[in-house]
Amino acid sequence: MKDLEKKALAYALKNALAHEGKAQQGSVISSLFHEGLNKEDIKKYSRKISEIVSEINSLSVNQQREKFEKLKKDVSERKTREGLEELPNVPNSGIVTRFGPAPSGPLHVGNAFTGTLSFLYFKKYNGKFYTRIEDTNPDVIEKKFYDLVIEDVKWLFNNESKIIIQSERMELYYRYAEKLIKKTVAYVCICSSESFKALSENMKACPCRDLSVKENLERWKKMLDKKGFKQGGAVLRFKSNLKNPNPAMRDFPLARINLTKHPIQGNKYRVWPLMNLAVTVDDIETKVTHAIRGKDHFDNAKKQEMIYRVLGKKPPWAAFLGKIKFKDLELSKRKIKQAIVEGEYSGWDDPNLPTLISLRKKGYKPSAFWKLMEHIGLSDNDKVMSKKDFFELLDQFNSL
Repeated sequence: MKDLEKKALAYALKNALAHEGKAQQGSVISSLFHEGLNKEDIKKYSRKISEIVSEINSLSVNQQREKFEKLKKDVSERKTREGLEELPNVPNSGIVTRFGPAPSGPLHVGNAFTGTLSFLYFKKYNGKFYTRIEDTNPDVIEKKFYDLVIEDVKWLFNNESKIIIQSERMELYYRYAEKLIKKTVAYVCICSSESFKALSENMKACPCRDLSVKENLERWKKMLDKKGFKQGGAVLRFKSNLKNPNPAMRDFPLARINLTKHPIQGNKYRVWPLMNLAVTVDDIETKVTHAIRGKDHFDNAKKQEMIYRVLGKKPPWAAFLGKIKFKDLELSKRKIKQAIVEGEYSGWDDPNLPTLISLRKKGYKPSAFWKLMEHIGLSDNDKVMSKKDFFELLDQFNSL
């Protein structure tokens, strides 16, 4: 503990000198993690660290500088990040970034991670921050969750995110679909899924791939027509490299027919864009400059980049975050929903659930997530944590 106190004092001085004489406890704790402080020891030492920070903040900058000269040898030579790391390619007007939850349930701590980092960078550089309600898959969304998601978003992002709903932008997606067909980079495939999969796995083109623009536009109209193709009868595909070593990247789908009644649009639309078309269109139209997402979306980002390129657009700078894998905390909304139906939980705000609506009721502040994600930063490393360790860490940031 004696050595830890000394290092805490050194890092508090360093941090204070970087912030006009005011050390930030969260940054000091982050630095001590690099020195071997374990997350389970935070509660044990947090009071002492708080006392050290208060002591340093009561000194003048000159006194802090004088003390730091004597202790700087105790600061690790490894560079310690202060606040958020810088982003590349930041325009003078600030960045434009986004967060895309689906109304399949209220937000939980996993949703909060990527969204919070995007929000923090928007705050750092100004610009614009969009929340897109991604509701173009009628099979997995419910009307009651729209308001819950919007309520969570307003709370977590301090009511500073502009909210758009994808199902209200359908005509825009259709225009882009036609544009891609006319550029001969998209085609309407009527092969069975089994037939297409067999051809794709053998790096062979399906018979629909080389149809004329005129024929593809006629097929597209037939997809949109209620008297046209049936569900499953046609798919709009992007014409990509059939030799790509990753089968998922070969002529991937952009839109399909889904006759499930939409909770907001009803049966107004029968052709729904898939994620890679809708996300690319929205990113282009809202002029997104920086996209922060989980690394499980790496392939999707590559697909979206292909669409950008054929449209003559520059894709946004992208960061891919590692997952926080919880040993004993369920984040699957489908499984949580089933557990609620079976009576295991009283509802989405049950105190045992990691939903934001539950955590709000328990007294957590949005700033706890802001400070936690500033601490984690743009890391692509997966982290394995127990529920106990996570909430002890969140509790620490909630008390700052």
